[in-house]
Amino acid sequence: MLFSQAPVAGRPAQRAGRTSAPYRFTRICPTRTLCQSRPAAPAAAAAERFDAQVCVVLGTQWGDEGKGKLVDILAQQYDIVARAQGGANAGHTIYDDAGNKYALHLVPSGILNQKATCVIGNGVVLHLPGLFEEIANLQKKGISVGDRLKISDRAHLLFDLHKEIDGLREAELAGSGKQIGTTKRGIGPAYSSKATRNGLRVCDLRKLDSFAEKLRKLSMDGSKRFGSGFEYDVEADIQKYHELAQKVLPFVTDTVEFLHTAHDEGKRILIEGANATMLDVDFGTYPYVTSSNPSVGGIATGLGLPPSKYDALVGVVKAYTTRVGAGPYPTEVFGELAEGLREIGREYGTTTGRPRRIGWMDIVALRYTCRINGLTHLNITKLDVLSELPEIKIGVGYKTKEGQVLRSVPADLETLENVEVVYETLPGWQSDISAVRDWKDMPQAAKDYVQRIEDLIGIHCKWIGVGPGRDALVVKPAVGKC
Repeated sequence: MLFSQAPVAGRPAQRAGRTSAPYRFTRICPTRTLCQSRPAAPAAAAAERFDAQVCVVLGTQWGDEGKGKLVDILAQQYDIVARAQGGANAGHTIYDDAGNKYALHLVPSGILNQKATCVIGNGVVLHLPGLFEEIANLQKKGISVGDRLKISDRAHLLFDLHKEIDGLREAELAGSGKQIGTTKRGIGPAYSSKATRNGLRVCDLRKLDSFAEKLRKLSMDGSKRFGSGFEYDVEADIQKYHELAQKVLPFVTDTVEFLHTAHDEGKRILIEGANATMLDVDFGTYPYVTSSNPSVGGIATGLGLPPSKYDALVGVVKAYTTRVGAGPYPTEVFGELAEGLREIGREYGTTTGRPRRIGWMDIVALRYTCRINGLTHLNITKLDVLSELPEIKIGVGYKTKEGQVLRSVPADLETLENVEVVYETLPGWQSDISAVRDWKDMPQAAKDYVQRIEDLIGIHCKWIGVGPGRDALVVKPAVGKC
């Protein structure tokens, strides 16, 4: 069944034609848990070896797809887990086998594997106080970092002054309708410092006298730009970083040399992307994007490991879509449907706690990001969240108001904001799938939904997430239809 709906520009007001009713949630699965009340067989994914020496995991939508869970699962098979870009604006929530929850922001999700070395690459912007707070929280839960963390000496430092500037910039845009909706973690200003070549890098902490002078000059830029509204005690921060330098330097290394040597020795490397391709500063819905390249190009520049060494590129895609902050979002839904899915899926930001916007699967955007990244496999997450719906929609095309069919995501935001989405409607399965661990036990309607996504994209949907727990994963056979 095909139908279309035409939006009217504007956000946050509900747009005409956007789905808001008449869905009713029957609470098949009242709370999305780790299914501890029902014994389940171990996930096949945990036992199956993934045959790729270098595997890259990337987000394909607007972030929050659940990349951390797949990285955590695959990390049990890898020697090294690396982050290449972004900063503490990225939030990855993972669970161990006992159901303990970990919210990570800077530390790679492979930290739960005691045999893995975690790398923070040169493309990451690093807020050291936040990093050590995260390490302390891990240690409280019995996860020792020890010498398993390597930090690039080329990574740029993110200071509290960057957070201050981030908030001031958003305040300037308040009421204009042009606010980006950043996390106010200072990510954009830190990358701005990097681009204007007055930023400070981790290696600068080895020479604290020149470090202090560089930080004073950086602070002066903020003061000149924002005047008395810029509240930042640079001398206090200099003193703080004298202490932080002693804590961080034991972790610091030339990660480019480290990774290439490890690769030459046959070690297995898992690369964890942050954010997602529709938030890419080049390919996303600019300017409502992040400040780095969460696409495959950012992996190469953020680690110094070239694409010729990548054996697998896995795209993580939520079974529906979500977005935090402003920006065009063609398949967005509202009302009871959005509220119900948000509640069941616990769609609140790991980093900010903000409620996420909710939408149907967008195949046009997904096909676009798959092409950019050259993906070899897909991981569909949170399929269980859709279990209560009598029918499920998939956005399969865009039409302009002039009737032109768009084959890809347009660069012009006004065009994207006003596209008419063409939908297919599939029947729901209306049964709890959170305890399913084998593809053959999946309801046929759920299989059909996954298979339709695979057919439309042309990439194997290898892993299917049916709950937040590490074991809540189903491996879909590569050959044959449902």
